[in-house]
Amino acid sequence: MAGGRGSRLNMGEKPLVTLFGRPLIDYVALALEDSGVDRIFVATTDNVPRTQKWATERGLCVMETGGYGYVADMIEAVKKAEVTDPIMIIMADLPLVTSDLIDEIIEVYEGRPEPALSTHTPLDLHSRLGRRPDSLFNYQGRLIVPAGINVLDGVDIEKEQEDFHLILERIELAVNVNVVGDLMLCEKIMQGDFL
Repeated sequence: MAGGRGSRLNMGEKPLVTLFGRPLIDYVALALEDSGVDRIFVATTDNVPRTQKWATERGLCVMETGGYGYVADMIEAVKKAEVTDPIMIIMADLPLVTSDLIDEIIEVYEGRPEPALSTHTPLDLHSRLGRRPDSLFNYQGRLIVPAGINVLDGVDIEKEQEDFHLILERIELAVNVNVVGDLMLCEKIMQGDFL
């Protein structure tokens, strides 16, 4: 998912904002390429023409969506891609994600009976990182934060799907880049300055 305006970050097209000289989306694309994922689709909107160009030049399949919001654009992209198998939905602003973590999520999903899986991090991890998350849920008495990676059954993409809540205490999932402070935190983590 790479079509948002990135207005809070205010640094141009968010997927192309650089972290140590590389676009945020490049970190995610490389992690996906090194994982067990079969194909990569980049969902874009009119908001991100340079991101569309970057993805096309990189050999990735671009699915342009209407820019009506995250869920509507995600559904449109999956339908355009004609995916009827399970599909992982991942945000382009998760530069710390690794191929091992992606494979771990897939492995958990494949071992579960639910048709969908959502990833979350515990709130206390965000507190330790000095972050205030945008969304928060109380799940079985535990405060958790959505991590921006989900697996859904493509055949039922327009339906609400029962999901398994995978809660992982992983920094790689806790930091998505929405504001400049998130970018700076990623730099510190990648430099080993934040343990």
